[in-house]
Parts: sequence; C-alpha cells; structure tokens
Amino acid sequence: MVVIERRQCLEIRDIGVFSPEHTFECGQCFRFVPSPVGGYAGVAFGRFLRLWCERDGLFLQTNRSDFEQIWRPFLDLDRDYGAIERVLSGDTQLKQAVDFGRGLRVLAQDPWETLCTFILSQCCNIPRIRAMTETLCRLFGVPIGEYEGTPLYAFPDPQRLAACLEPDLAPVRAGYRARYVLSAARRISSGFDLNALRGLPTDQARGQLMQLEGVGRKVADCVLLFGLQKLDAFPVDTWMKKASNLWDSGFPVHLFGETAGIAQQYIFYYVRSQKSGGKAQK
Repeated sequence: MVVIERRQCLEIRDIGVFSPEHTFECGQCFRFVPSPVGGYAGVAFGRFLRLWCERDGLFLQTNRSDFEQIWRPFLDLDRDYGAIERVLSGDTQLKQAVDFGRGLRVLAQDPWETLCTFILSQCCNIPRIRAMTETLCRLFGVPIGEYEGTPLYAFPDPQRLAACLEPDLAPVRAGYRARYVLSAARRISSGFDLNALRGLPTDQARGQLMQLEGVGRKVADCVLLFGLQKLDAFPVDTWMKKASNLWDSGFPVHLFGETAGIAQQYIFYYVRSQKSGGKAQK
C-alpha cells in the first residue's frame, strides 16, 4: 500500500480493486451514501469521511492520523481480496458473483452500531433502515460538524439510549424494534461486553449475542461479520435463501473456508442486484 498526502486528502494506491459503490451498497453499512460532489460520504466512529476513486487511486478526505487509526482498518485495506477472489472463482456460479461485486470490502464497523442498526434492519428495506438510523443519530447522537450544509452526528452511545423510553424513540418510526434497541442498550450499559466476544469461537459468540432480546441468528451473524470481523460468519436472510437455489446442492462451502462472510457479501450483492435489473437495489 502506498499513501500519498495530497492537499486536504490522501491518495491510496496498490491496494487492489476498491469500489465505494459495491462496498456501501451491499447492505452491510447504513450511514454512507452517495455524495453530491462524487464518491460516498458518511460517519463512522464519530468521524466524517468522503471517499472516491480517480485515476486508479482511492482518495479519502481525511488526515493521516485518522486514516491509520480509523479508516485503514474500517475499509479493510490490508487484506488481499485478489487472493480471496481467485479461490472463490473456482466455482463458475460464484465467479459471476465475484466478477459483479469486485472491489467490495467487508467493513470493520463499531460492534454497538452494527448491533443496533441490524436490529433496526429487521423486515425493512435499505432506504428505511438508513432513514431510521439517521433519525436516531440526529435525536440522540453528539453533533460533530456538517457536510454540504447538512449537520452530522455521531452514532448514539448505548448509555444515552439506555436512559430513553419507547415513546422517546417514536420519531425514529422503528415500531416494535424500538423495544429491542432499548433492551440492547441497557444490556450493553449494564456490562454486556461486545468486544469481549472477539476472543470467543464464533459459535460461542453467536450464542451470547442471541441471548439479547430481539436478536436471532441472522442479526447475530451480521454483528459477528460486520462488527466483530469474524469472517467465518455467514448471514442468511431471504435473499441468501433464494441465492442457494443457484447451486444444485447448495452453496459451495468447500471454497469458503475462513472467508465465508466475504463470499456471502459477493453472493448477496449479486443476487439482490440481478433482481433489480443488474443495478444494486436501493
């Protein structure tokens, strides 16, 4: 990887293919959206980032310190996705998914934000999840500045939400999910340590997560994959159940290994996009 400091941004080279669109439109993250001036922009870990691709380089509107501490791990820039793609492409059908989604990265997100947003995601489409998430941040998150005239907010910490009642979340329009969000916030505030799950085998960590009210297998696996970077987690929702029909004997798990979660993202993005005419369904 080569990091070049430009005026007001960094240029990143020699990281293989990186696609902001594929990364932020594959259903793993809900706070990054297309920027009116190009690329994608959003907030993670209480910091704002805009990023875009140009002349075979990845450009990040950030400083070197935040890049090293936050964005380099968040964007999973040190992983050799080319090697993973070569292994997964050993299956003809899976190769189509890899070719379609090439450049996507599985983000290393904050575990609490991941848990909360995937609780909100249940039985919702992506625009609604994004709207609920942004309303939650606007009401309960700490202001961190503005971008293109729009105020920016950090994701609310669990202690802030733990002090709320269900009527307080009414503007979020989360419905029955509000109870689960508040319950999770209270459990985290009372000592349930999400980061401690990193040291457990995936099955044990999943079991711990599923003790939280409103957290089933799919939400737990999303937290494991996107929030705790357990790449052997393989979330299965309606789209993935449909995707399994592409193979006569089910998913080619013999190719997945410890990167099953990355394979899942290629498959999920490909199948959901094909249903909307070849473009990622928003």
